[in-house]
Amino acid sequence: MTLQGIAASSGVAIAKAYRLELPDLSFDKKTIEDTAKEVQRLEDALTVSKSELEKIREHAKKEMGEEHAEIFSAHLLVLDDPELINPIKEKIEYDKKSAEESLQEIAAMFIDMFKNMDNAYMRERAADIKDVTERVLAHLLGAVFPNPALINEEVIIIANDLTPSDTAQLNREFVKGFATDIGGRTSHSAIMARSLEIPAIVGTKDITAKVENGDMIIVDGLDGVVLINPSEEEINTYRDKQTNFAKQKEEWAKLKDEATTSKDGQHVELGGNIGTPEDVQGVINNGGEAVGLYRTEFLYMGKSQLPTEEEQYEAYKSVLEQMGDKPVVVRTLDVGGDKELSYLDLPKEMNPFLGFRAIRFCLENENVFRPQLRALLRASAHGNLKIMFPMIATLEEFRQAKAILLDEKEALKNEGHTISDSIEVGIMVEIPSTAVLAKQFAKEVDFFSIGTNDLIQYTMAADRMNERVSYLYQPYHPAILTLVNNVIEAAHSEGKWAGMCGEMAGDPIAIPILLGLGLDEFSMSATSILPARTQIRDLSKEKIAANKDKLLAMSTAEEVVAFMKELTE
Repeated sequence: MTLQGIAASSGVAIAKAYRLELPDLSFDKKTIEDTAKEVQRLEDALTVSKSELEKIREHAKKEMGEEHAEIFSAHLLVLDDPELINPIKEKIEYDKKSAEESLQEIAAMFIDMFKNMDNAYMRERAADIKDVTERVLAHLLGAVFPNPALINEEVIIIANDLTPSDTAQLNREFVKGFATDIGGRTSHSAIMARSLEIPAIVGTKDITAKVENGDMIIVDGLDGVVLINPSEEEINTYRDKQTNFAKQKEEWAKLKDEATTSKDGQHVELGGNIGTPEDVQGVINNGGEAVGLYRTEFLYMGKSQLPTEEEQYEAYKSVLEQMGDKPVVVRTLDVGGDKELSYLDLPKEMNPFLGFRAIRFCLENENVFRPQLRALLRASAHGNLKIMFPMIATLEEFRQAKAILLDEKEALKNEGHTISDSIEVGIMVEIPSTAVLAKQFAKEVDFFSIGTNDLIQYTMAADRMNERVSYLYQPYHPAILTLVNNVIEAAHSEGKWAGMCGEMAGDPIAIPILLGLGLDEFSMSATSILPARTQIRDLSKEKIAANKDKLLAMSTAEEVVAFMKELTE
C-alpha cells in the first residue's frame, strides 16, 4: 500500500513501524482483600515510572538541552507529591479498591480541580497529572506505555501527530524517520524533523489506521510517499535511492566552507534557524553563514517559571561565541498563538494567532521584556548580534520596543557592562500592513526579516494548520511575491538588507524567485543550507531579475511555478 503525504524532511528511511499511541487503559473494578500487596503494586508502578521519566529527562537534556528537559522534571515532581499519592493509598486501604481504580479516581479529582482554577499555570498542571498518572496506570495494567527515548532498535514512528515533548525524546540513532496523519511543512513536528535530520512525511490523513506495529515501512521524504509492507523489489529500489541521496549529501558537504554565489557571481547569505544553543552545531556543520533566526521562546517553554536574566545571558552568549564573527539574528520573545507558557496568565482568545502575542505581549509586560533585552545587550560583547522584534504591525510598536532597548542599554552602560555599539535592530515582517508600509519602516529599522509562515496565512486568510484550507497556503501566489518584493525594494532604497526566515527561504521552488527579487539573506532549517547553496550556484540572478515584472504580473501560483520552471531549466 502507498500513501501520499507532505514531504517534511528529506531522505529515505526503511524500518519497522513503531506506533506512538496510548495503550488501552480500561480495567474491571474489583474489591481488594490484600491491601498491603495492592499498595506495593502501586509503589512498584511509581518506581518504574520515575525511572523512565529520569531516563527521558536525561535523554532530552543531552539531545536537545536543559530547557526541553524541564517538562520531565515537572512530571517527576508530580509523582513525588504526597498530596496526590497518599489519597490513592488511603483509597486502597480503606475503600478496598484496586490500585488502578484508586489512582484513576484521585487523578480525575485533581485534574478536575486544576482544570477549573483561574490561574493558567495551575490549569496547566492538570495536563501534567494526566500524563504521569496514565504512565503509572499503564504499568499497573502491564500495558506498554510509549517511551520514544527508550527505543533501542531501528524504527519509523507512526503517529497522529508528534508534540514537542514527543520529539524531545527521539533518539536519532534508532528513530530513522516518522509519518503522521496531520501536519504541514511548517508544523512543529516537521520543523523538528528537519532539525533532527531524519526523513519525515506529515499530513497522510490516515496512516495510523493503515499501519500496525512491526509493519515494514518506507518513508520517502524526497517525494512525500509512504510505502507500507513493500515488496523486496521496492525495498531494493528505495535502498538505491537512499544510497544516491547519501552520495548527494556528500557532494553538498564539499560546499560546506564555500561562499553562496550565483552562476553570475552574485553573493547571498545562507543562515540557519535555531531554537536552542545546541542547534548551532547543526548550522555550522551544514555550512551556515549566519544564524538568521534564533527562536528564544524555547528558553521559556517547559519550565515552571520565567528564565532569569542570567540564564538567558548564558544561552545568548553561547550562541554568539559558537558563531564567532558570523551574524546572529535573535528574535525577542514570541509567545501566544500556538505557543503558550503555563506560568503566564495569557488570555484565552477566539483567534490567538491574531491576538495578544509576541511584541504585543512584551510591550505590556516589561517585567518579562526588559530582562530579555538586558541579557541580549550583555551578550552582545561576545559576537555579532542583531536583535529582531516579532509581530510588528505599526511603527509606534517598533519605536516603543526600540526605546525600551535603548533605555536598558544606557542603564547597563551605567552599571559598567560592555555593550557592543554595532547591534543592528530590525523587525520580522509577518503582517501584511507592515509589508505594505515597508518604505516607511525602512527609514527607521536596520533590517527586515520576512516571516513567511505567518505572512502567507494572514495574507490569504488561511490557517496554516487547518487542512481544509491548506490549498490556500500558497507561498508562490503573486500576492505574496508582491509583498515580499515590496519589502526588499524598500530595504534597498534605504541601503538596508532584507532576509527571510520563514520555511519558504529553503524551498527549492521559491529560492530562484527570491534570488531574482533580490533577497539578501536566506535563513532555513540547517539541513536545507547545502542543497540551497548547490541550487543557487546553478542560477543566474540577473536573468531571473530581468523577468521580475513578468513574474509579479502573473495571476496564479501555478502560472508563477510554470514560468520559473521554464526560466531556470
